[in-house]
Amino acid sequence: MTARLTAEERGTLARELEARRRVVRAELTAKLNAQENPALLGLRNRMEETDDWAVADLETALDVAEVSRDAGELSEIEAALARLADGTYGTCVECAAPIPFARLHANPSAARCIPCQERLEANTRRGPATL
Repeated sequence: MTARLTAEERGTLARELEARRRVVRAELTAKLNAQENPALLGLRNRMEETDDWAVADLETALDVAEVSRDAGELSEIEAALARLADGTYGTCVECAAPIPFARLHANPSAARCIPCQERLEANTRRGPATL
């Protein structure tokens, strides 16, 4: 069985989460600030840049995907910080097993142990069960 996190490990991971939260928030702010990123004003701006609807549509979709990815990461970081605050950080949300420090150091927002994460990903790849 894996040992629970030490206070020093928790502190290290908390600092990593806080630092990453600041970076992701800054990136989102920059991407969503229409004055700094006029592409987010809409497809028309991308059309003016490229004069090709297909390319303009693709570039706009990429902009939206980047913002969506960053928002998802920020949500995961916030959830990890909430688990830190309530004392459940470092414990798998599925099976309650301790999550090893090495895994959390590699991915501080990890909410599941590796076996539970692998099961989740395998189920996601298969899709919902059909009747």
